[in-house]
Amino acid sequence: MSATADQEGMQRSPADLLGITPGMAVMEIGYDSDCDEELRDAVVDCCGSELLDEESDEVVDVVLLWWREDDGDLVDALVDALGPLADNGVVWLLTPKSGRSGHVEPSDISESAPTAGLAQTSTINAAKDWSGSRLVVPRVARGKR
Repeated sequence: MSATADQEGMQRSPADLLGITPGMAVMEIGYDSDCDEELRDAVVDCCGSELLDEESDEVVDVVLLWWREDDGDLVDALVDALGPLADNGVVWLLTPKSGRSGHVEPSDISESAPTAGLAQTSTINAAKDWSGSRLVVPRVARGKR
């Protein structure tokens, strides 16, 4: 293998960063024209099916929640995202990066997640203009939902 091929093999798709694997059911909430299309396309390519919208009644492995500062009450949105989520599912809260229109302060996320019954496990650079916060239901609470 050439050095170039090795470097190409090391590149991770945005869907890899989100832990998306083939066959996963992924729901998208809060889509608008400012969302990152490259990230969306990578998720669709990886899971092998279209993103489900918030009207779907399917149980999902991942919820992609696009959220901006002026979108309303974050706790309510996170609680709504829990509804279709499988027991071991993940909510990826996607927010504009610092300095971008609609930026959400990290303190707002760290305060809202526990109130909604979620724990924040990591934060990633999800796309050019978007950060991603990985939120899960704590193990002790999974059987109680």
